[in-house]
Amino acid sequence: MYSSSAAHKAKQRRGTGRTELTEEQRLEIKEAFELFDTDKDGCVDYHELKVAMRALGFDLKKAEVLKLLRDNDKSGRGLMEFEDFARIMQERISMRDPMEEIRRAFQLFDDDNTGKISLKNLRRVAREIGERLEDDELQAMIDEFDLDQDGEINEQEFLAIMTDDA
Repeated sequence: MYSSSAAHKAKQRRGTGRTELTEEQRLEIKEAFELFDTDKDGCVDYHELKVAMRALGFDLKKAEVLKLLRDNDKSGRGLMEFEDFARIMQERISMRDPMEEIRRAFQLFDDDNTGKISLKNLRRVAREIGERLEDDELQAMIDEFDLDQDGEINEQEFLAIMTDDA
């Protein structure tokens, strides 16, 4: 998920069409490829490609993955090399809308679809990522950014947090 500084940088880049990837993003692409290139042959097949793309936040339909593979299969063996994978992922990542990414992150917190992040939601996310925080610590996080003082974080408050406007 975006850190607030990453969201801020993304906000500054908005409107430029395509953005340069950070070194961290390039490393994530390389790590995803290497992790899912299970036979370590420098290529990914359909299944490896689909999972590697999903790990980078792109959940494509089977037909879309197959088309990408066909369009970039230099060997004719149903495989994609790292260079092609990296180029495709760089293009897709650079075309992401940072505000839409932040909204998607909000949805991950708001799993009960109330339009707000409650203490219960925050507790679940903390537990899922292995953070051992007490309820009073989690509530303090909510209280710090709860502009309308309703005890929860709505989408506008979340956007403000993630874009350093809070």
